[in-house]
Amino acid sequence: MSKKVLFIITSRAQYEDGTPTGLWLEEASEPYHILTEDGIQVDIVSIEGGEIPLDPNSTQNDELNKYAQFVEKIKNVPSIDEVNVIEYDAVYLPGGHGTVFDFAHNQRLANILSDFKNEGKFISSVCHGPSAFVGAKDKNGKYLVEGVTLTSFTDNEERAMGLEDKVPFLTQTALEQQGAQFITNEDFTEHIETDNQFITGQNPQSSVAIGKALRDALN
Repeated sequence: MSKKVLFIITSRAQYEDGTPTGLWLEEASEPYHILTEDGIQVDIVSIEGGEIPLDPNSTQNDELNKYAQFVEKIKNVPSIDEVNVIEYDAVYLPGGHGTVFDFAHNQRLANILSDFKNEGKFISSVCHGPSAFVGAKDKNGKYLVEGVTLTSFTDNEERAMGLEDKVPFLTQTALEQQGAQFITNEDFTEHIETDNQFITGQNPQSSVAIGKALRDALN
């Protein structure tokens, strides 16, 4: 029977000051292509459902054409309330700055991730997607990522983008405060970490690598 992966994506379309943000397109499209090419079924949901907002900075280089098939699939998706996580072998959380607003401290999402952790299923995420772990606890009331070796968009990368004052927290710092063993690589270079069921990537440059790592883990 073919494996099934649940993609959970941000619904947040702007920063607090109204600047547009959303999903970083490549971070979802590349893993989607890699997994589905291998015969793995991928279902897509978002926090609120409906059309998924795209960060305009992630569509500056003809990505809308390059990833047209995926873009079509995110015009209207179910919300996380409509999903039965029992059906899935893995969850994947792509980034984009929208996630720091609607993934973190989200009890509905934390419950889903806690179920995946409890069942020993794969939890994979890239860039700002690991903001889903911020505030999330497991069934025992411990932080979901306590003692887990992982990575995400780093504090250095956030500062290099000049966005450290536009986000409610720095993802690396927040995860370290929750007991994660955080590993950084050079800014904007491919880097993934695998720790048992957790597979995480640092930045958009890690999108292909994380897709391949999740595919290989499922196989």
